[in-house]
Amino acid sequence: MRKARLTALNILGTVLGSSLYALAINLFLEPNQTVTGGLTGISILIHHFLPDIGIGLMVIVMNIPLFVVSWRFVGRRFMLFSVLGMAVSSLMIDFTSALTPVQTEPLMAALAGGLMMGAGLGLVFRQGASTGGSDVVARLLRRRFPHMQMGVLLLIMDAVVIGASMLVFGSVDAGLHSILAIFVASRAIDLVLYGTDAGRVVYIISDGITEIGEAITQKLQRGATYLSGEGAYTHMRRNIIMCAIRRQQIAPLKNLVKEIDPKAFIILTPAHEVLGEGFDLLGQEK
Repeated sequence: MRKARLTALNILGTVLGSSLYALAINLFLEPNQTVTGGLTGISILIHHFLPDIGIGLMVIVMNIPLFVVSWRFVGRRFMLFSVLGMAVSSLMIDFTSALTPVQTEPLMAALAGGLMMGAGLGLVFRQGASTGGSDVVARLLRRRFPHMQMGVLLLIMDAVVIGASMLVFGSVDAGLHSILAIFVASRAIDLVLYGTDAGRVVYIISDGITEIGEAITQKLQRGATYLSGEGAYTHMRRNIIMCAIRRQQIAPLKNLVKEIDPKAFIILTPAHEVLGEGFDLLGQEK
C-alpha cells in the first residue's frame, strides 16, 4: 500500500514538474529566442525555421531512438518515469503553445523562465526521473567516455546548442540570455533537490581535539566523530574531528575553534544532503 502511494506521488510529481517545464518554455523562453540546451533547445532552433511543426513533437521524435538504444543500459524505473516525463513535457509544450507569452524584457524573461524551468526539472529529478534528451545522451556517452563527468557532458551539449542559437537568431544577446536561464535553472534545481540549508561537513585537525569536540556537542548541539590520521610528512598520529553542521553554524564553529586552538586546521566542504538526527530523517526527506 505504501509503495503504491509513493508511486502515485512520484507520477504526480513527474507530471507537475514536466508541466512547469513546458510552461516556462512557452511563457518566457521560446518567445524571447532563449533556448534551454539539450534536445528541447535544438527543437526550439528547428521550430524557428519550421514553425508549423510543434516543439514538443520534435522532442518526442528525437527522443524515441535515444530511449530505444538506452533502455538496456539504464534502470527500468528510471526509463519508465523518464518516458512519462518526456511525454508529458513534450505534449504540454505543444498544448500550451497558444498561450499568450508574458510581456516582459528578454532579460527578465530569461530569469523567470529559468527559475520556472529549474523548479519543474528539480521536481522531476526528485522522482528519480528525467525529461529525456540530454540526460539520456549523457548517460550513453559516459559508457563510451567513462572518465568524463555527467556535468561536463551536459555542459558541452548545452554550449553547442547555445552557440548555434547565436548563429540562428543572429544575436549574441540570445546566447547570453540562454546562458543566464540555464544557470538560474541549475540553481533552482539544486534548491528543489537539496533545500536552502543542505549543510556542511567540517574536518578539524588540532592539538585540542577533545576540548573542541566537547564544545561542539555542548555549545552547537551537534554530534562529532573522532577519526584517526597520520601526517604524510611527519608520520605523527593525529586525531581529527568530523562533524556535519548547518550553514548558519559555520561562523560560530570557527569562533569556537579559534578560542580553543588558533592554530587548528579546518576544512569545510559542501554537503548536498545530510540525513540523520538533527537533519532530515532517512525516509522523510524534503
